[in-house]
Amino acid sequence: METFSVSSFLFFVFMAALLGFRSTQCTTVTYDKKAILINGQRRILISGSIHYPRSTPEMWEDLMQKAKDGGLDVVDTYVFWNVHEPSPGNYDFEGRYDLVRFIKTAQRVGLYIHLRIGPYVCAEWNFGGFPVWLKYVPGISFRTDNGPFKMAMQGFTQKIVQMMKNEKLFASQGGPIILSQIENEYGPQSRALGAAGHAYMNWAAKMAVGLNTGVPWVMCKEDDAPDPVINSCNGFYCDYFSPNKPYKPTLWTEAWSGWFTEFGGPVYGRPVQDLAFAVARFVQKGGSLFNYYMYHGGTNFGRTAGGPFITTSYDYDAPLDEYGMIRQPKYGHLKNLHRAIKLCEHALVSSDPTVTSLGAYEQAHVFSSGPGRCAAFLANYHTNSAATVVFNNMRYILPPWSISILPNCKRVVFNTAQVGVHIARTQMLPTISKLSWETYNEDTYSLGGSSRMTVAGLLEQINVTRDASDYLWYMTSVGISSSEAFLRGGQKPTLSVRSAGHAVHVFINGQFSGSAYGSREHPEFTYTGPINLRAGMNKIALLSIAVGLPNVGLHFEKLQTGILGPISISGLNEGKKDLTWQKWSYQVGLKGEAMNLVSPTEATSVDWIKGSLSQGQRPLTWYKASFNAPGGNEPLALDLRSMGKGQAWINGQSIGRYWMAYAKGGCGRCTYAGTYRPSKCENGCGQPTQRWYHIPRSWLKPTNNVLVLFEELGGDASKISLLRRSVTGLCGEAVEHHAKNESYIIESNEEPNSLHLQCNPGQVISAIKFASFGTPSGTCGSYQKGTCHAPDSHAIIEKKCIGLESCSVSTTRDNFGVDPCPSELKQLLVEVDCGVADINGHGS
Repeated sequence: METFSVSSFLFFVFMAALLGFRSTQCTTVTYDKKAILINGQRRILISGSIHYPRSTPEMWEDLMQKAKDGGLDVVDTYVFWNVHEPSPGNYDFEGRYDLVRFIKTAQRVGLYIHLRIGPYVCAEWNFGGFPVWLKYVPGISFRTDNGPFKMAMQGFTQKIVQMMKNEKLFASQGGPIILSQIENEYGPQSRALGAAGHAYMNWAAKMAVGLNTGVPWVMCKEDDAPDPVINSCNGFYCDYFSPNKPYKPTLWTEAWSGWFTEFGGPVYGRPVQDLAFAVARFVQKGGSLFNYYMYHGGTNFGRTAGGPFITTSYDYDAPLDEYGMIRQPKYGHLKNLHRAIKLCEHALVSSDPTVTSLGAYEQAHVFSSGPGRCAAFLANYHTNSAATVVFNNMRYILPPWSISILPNCKRVVFNTAQVGVHIARTQMLPTISKLSWETYNEDTYSLGGSSRMTVAGLLEQINVTRDASDYLWYMTSVGISSSEAFLRGGQKPTLSVRSAGHAVHVFINGQFSGSAYGSREHPEFTYTGPINLRAGMNKIALLSIAVGLPNVGLHFEKLQTGILGPISISGLNEGKKDLTWQKWSYQVGLKGEAMNLVSPTEATSVDWIKGSLSQGQRPLTWYKASFNAPGGNEPLALDLRSMGKGQAWINGQSIGRYWMAYAKGGCGRCTYAGTYRPSKCENGCGQPTQRWYHIPRSWLKPTNNVLVLFEELGGDASKISLLRRSVTGLCGEAVEHHAKNESYIIESNEEPNSLHLQCNPGQVISAIKFASFGTPSGTCGSYQKGTCHAPDSHAIIEKKCIGLESCSVSTTRDNFGVDPCPSELKQLLVEVDCGVADINGHGS
């Protein structure tokens, strides 16, 4: 046998490096009742959803690195059929839709991928991710035992799987994809459809497994998923969930980190204490994979938001905010949770928990995998009372609605209710506040030229537009006799328009008359309003607007929108005049869309009117301005509070829909303890649901960037400004630590219950705005001293932190001199400013 010498091996290594050789090592991914096994090893896998079309390729690596630094093992993404196959057989995998690049970026950063092919995604995405052309395939019925649908669905799934195989991206080929999902939250639909739904579900599972990816397949919210497919849970809590077979692991594919927003509704938040509690509760019950939906929500660029009425922002109160910035304390507290869980990993995957009652609301879940290998989760389920429990002959304080994690069954390294990381004080600061605007008026007088279509009666909107535009004109004419009483000073006639959704603007003889809107829960509505008619022929033009197609429901192929009637005019001499079945003309889209006014090159081909803002607010107006890119690398956004409703583009790229719909809700005090629902923590009531609209830095050129807006209602463009999203300060909150009672610590490499503050790179702590050790109260930006306050609090924090990029302060009583109230449990609240360090290292 030929020997392989050391010198030969070194030569091989040298040549491999020289030629850029990289070996591809296959990874085996299997499962048993405890966990997913990677190369034979059981793993606790921590995952987060990041959707590639909701950010830009230039953002992906930073997002993924932050995810990895936050303790994640896996990135989870849907695959969005409608963006990849906009027309049958024509595919798009470029730019934000470059799925392969996205997955390879994750691999480069060192993360696994869970590829949720669907291809139905829901996701508050337009039409649930289905391409609209699918609706017009002959004989089709969506998501059921229907031949045309199964053929199309299988074709796209095979397309994606083969693309992944060609790029060797499945773990079985050495790639990062360790799991795939087929269908999505199908259980409720399956039950509604009965036998046809069950047959389709079994077919989908068999079809997916037959693609031989070499990795397990998942079906979420599908209790009867057939072997070998793993069924999994989605929800705010999943500790109640068990897989449908005893030999499958317990997976949580969507741990909802917050909630989506809709125009006209409040912004929802989910306290990180409750999210951490939900995750710890899932893990202590034997859960071995959990995925945050979302870890980065991002932006619904273009017309991708579904719903309808879903906002352009898909922030979701995620650990990484819409702009990709770290949201504290959510990010840091979860990072500490992940560290604590990983310290317990061997015990968690090697044993089943022993559950012991510690009181009426208190339990211990203990995992033991041999001598010296023990992990415990101590839970207090009471919603408002702390508890002192005895475990292993030691006393532990458990705050209400919390779980403490003890990796060695002795020392607590994390408690879900005790947040010791800082809170970033993020502000939107003007960077360009004065733009020079030009306008172009959408023509409402000569609508419906040669391209119009005329039929008797009203047509469903999507059947006409095929979703090529949000806008469809419905036009007709009405003759008015000179003998009508209203022409001699009587009450004006009233127009009534019944619409299946989602909005309508009414024009009479080219003049704006009024608007009406539906809502996400009730997209149907009726417009009723007085109209100005004259003797002779009168032109009625109704601009029907879709605000994102529905993303949930049975029978997508039957979903309708637009003006379906009836339409009538009342208050005439004859009484009510029905217009529903007279001749109507149709025009798809706007004149400005047909002229491609959003394109920087095409926009120069029309006569824009300069200095025309003094004309006042006009409906259906195009606005254009140019600006140079601001310096720096902070995220940018448009402040559109002075506008009404419309769409915006930068250098031809669609920022998305905007709408200054004011948020209604029950904004009030939000507490972390107790079962969470979105209505529990509402914010922004009385303000526009979404005021700021993300402009990705990568979309900008150094100079002469072209901003175009189409305003439907009329707004004041002179007040539009470009903002930068900046961390201007920090807040920190930590509960007092008793040295004699190791009840919890926040980070294992810091002092027990230390408060940690850290400004962005290049910034230092420049001022202490508030500091109190005692019983202070309030939220970041509005802290107040309590009746108990250590007088040296401010001086101590100033000494430890001023001029430093980061600092840590222990919350022991000895650190603050005289104890201001020995009998009370105290906390430390601090707010600081961050500024750019000067040459001497001080902040400015």
